[in-house]
Amino acid sequence: MGSPAFAVPALRALAAAGHEIAAVYAQPPRPAHRGQALTRCAVHEAAVAMGLDVRTPARVKRDFSEHAAFAGLKLDAAVVAAYGLILPVPMLAAPRLGCINIHASLLPRWRGAAPIHAAILAGDAETGITIMRMEEGLDTGPMFLRRAVPIGARATTPEVHDVLAAMGAAMIVEVLAHLPAPVPQPEAGVTYAAKLLRADGRLDFARDAASLDRQVRAFTPWPGTFTNFAGDALKVLGAEAVPGAGVPGNILNGFFDVACGEGALRLLRVQRAGRPAVAGDAFLRGVPGWPNIVLG
Repeated sequence: MGSPAFAVPALRALAAAGHEIAAVYAQPPRPAHRGQALTRCAVHEAAVAMGLDVRTPARVKRDFSEHAAFAGLKLDAAVVAAYGLILPVPMLAAPRLGCINIHASLLPRWRGAAPIHAAILAGDAETGITIMRMEEGLDTGPMFLRRAVPIGARATTPEVHDVLAAMGAAMIVEVLAHLPAPVPQPEAGVTYAAKLLRADGRLDFARDAASLDRQVRAFTPWPGTFTNFAGDALKVLGAEAVPGAGVPGNILNGFFDVACGEGALRLLRVQRAGRPAVAGDAFLRGVPGWPNIVLG
């Protein structure tokens, strides 16, 4: 049970390990791209290529026919990785070993929808994968296996995502092979990673430059980061914290260093709507009067 690219390595690893995959559950196709054509999610595409039965219910919480169909699979276990739907108690209880989740954080830190983004945004030194048995609470179940990896000083969400996706695939195979006894999560250190909205990507230059640097790296590619530049939205695709001082939002020099509450943020790569992405300094050279523009 999974939807985005994060879950694809686990699906392939389970098949390669010889497990019988009774069905694959994924989010239903949705309109995407400029043509708004119905598009399958990454797990759906991978499952079809593997010749597996794919089920795409739009909701499952109160759909009793779906509960019955799921129970009818007579599963030993259901592996869940970023599925995107909340499973009700009848489905959680249907498999003999329960529903086993591949969660992209070191639980109980960063329970919730966006753990990779949250770890980078907070400046965590490490993150990891927790394999846990699901229960009614949000990522509160007991843990089968928990393994850490460092977060690089310049790491972006896609880089950490790919490491954790491969790591989770190996770990779920290990757990199913050995079935270690699950242990309760620690009661201390619980944090939550809320679902991200596009508005979360706005850069507030009153904050310190180091936190804005992390925001850009954490929110690549979704929801992206942006600022207001002379009345237009300007996407910030790459940035780094540098020394500097001034009124927050003021452009300090031709390198496109923007003053922050503390330090400055150098905008390395930017993009205006409908135009290609360019280096920040090259963009600025094409804007006469930039010293008088304040970002915000």
